[in-house]
Amino acid sequence: MKYSISVLFGLILACLGASFYPVQACTRLVYIGPQDTVLTGRSMDFSIDIPANLWIFPRGMQRSGQVGPNSISWRSKYGSIAASSWDIATPDGMNEKGLVANLLWLVASEYPKFEYHGDKPGLTIAAWAQYALDNFATVEQAVAFFRKETFAIVSDFIPGTDKFTTVHLSLSDATGDSAIFEYIGGKLVIHHDKTYQVMTNDPPYEQQLAVKSYWDSVSGQAFLPGTARASDRLVRAWYYLNMIPQTSDAKIAVASVFSIVRNVSVPYGIGTADQPHLSNTRWRVVADQRNLVYYFENVLSPNVVWVDFRNIDFRESAQVKKLNLDAGQIYAGESSASFVNAKPFDFKGLELEN
Repeated sequence: MKYSISVLFGLILACLGASFYPVQACTRLVYIGPQDTVLTGRSMDFSIDIPANLWIFPRGMQRSGQVGPNSISWRSKYGSIAASSWDIATPDGMNEKGLVANLLWLVASEYPKFEYHGDKPGLTIAAWAQYALDNFATVEQAVAFFRKETFAIVSDFIPGTDKFTTVHLSLSDATGDSAIFEYIGGKLVIHHDKTYQVMTNDPPYEQQLAVKSYWDSVSGQAFLPGTARASDRLVRAWYYLNMIPQTSDAKIAVASVFSIVRNVSVPYGIGTADQPHLSNTRWRVVADQRNLVYYFENVLSPNVVWVDFRNIDFRESAQVKKLNLDAGQIYAGESSASFVNAKPFDFKGLELEN
């Protein structure tokens, strides 16, 4: 496979650790096994605490793009379970059709200019993943729609920080299909292929494929890169994804995928003199897309919590429900009965102009 000079330069930066900017570290992988077994696992790594709660959203929810009068609006077609960030965004979730959405940091992201009163409506980046969960059953449907670019993705600073939100979106579905959506230089770039099973936060996905291409020629049994850098995590995740058992046994498959996610996690609390705010893994998710079970693990809790969709009421008349996990609450095992009725959170968007 041939790559342009710019891609190779990006590959060099990735292999050097991309030390020119603060490290935000997340990893996502898709396991495809026998008998339609598909699971997506991810780590949420961040340089500051990013408390999460679990939410159950039924069908028929009326939503807004949250960017002022020029916002899109929609009514959710599918119910979903989502992990929130600060109860202002959905960075991760799975809908009742087995579509999984993950947001990962990407420093190189540059979104199109949004006109507050322009012709093209907007959607807050905080609801980008939720929009996909609400509207699509498959990756193919999402790719066909997003290619039309009928609205703009609108980003902003994380409240109370100097961090401007720069993320890319990955989608996977119950067939094992995958797509990664990135905004590079203000242009939407879509990578769509069932073989795109592993991604990290940085660099842009085209350069990640270049990193993988190089390491494909190196035996993982002889040497694997071991740092927390994105390129190293990418290589380890690909290697172990090809090494774990091919099985339709959900218990084994979930354990295997969690093992990889933990292997590419960043130890909690670490830092160095030149990177005092090095991203640490805050929580992990494994979504079983065949059996529709969503597993969540907070690194500060000794237990894994999971929700079996068979126990969830997604009907339009159903209540929004919430499982509070952001203050150290402890749950274990199947926890759908512990969710309580709640008012849905508001997605962080742009402040209204006077």
